[in-house]
Amino acid sequence: MNTLFKAHNFTSYQCDSSRAFHIDFDHKLIKLSFCQLLAFREQIKNIDLETHFSGRNKHGIEILVLCNRSHIFIFDTFECIALKDLMEGTFAMLELNSLLTAGV
Repeated sequence: MNTLFKAHNFTSYQCDSSRAFHIDFDHKLIKLSFCQLLAFREQIKNIDLETHFSGRNKHGIEILVLCNRSHIFIFDTFECIALKDLMEGTFAMLELNSLLTAGV
């Protein structure tokens, strides 16, 4: 497995042999297909951090369900920020890798 990006306590990996992605949440490693990774990225994009700081999200947590409800996670505000960073970095590295393999 190749490390794509590391942010806070989260790390994303790409496995070429199984054509899958793995995300290490520091306490749990999950395997994702590319479609599942895209769906996870959309969930992360939809987190409104402003509600965490404006008081509208009083508890400062987000609950995310992944892979057809096989995984459930509860993240605090700082973890949500790190997840946004992880997804941004992961897809930036995927784009960079695709440009390098295309010979651009």
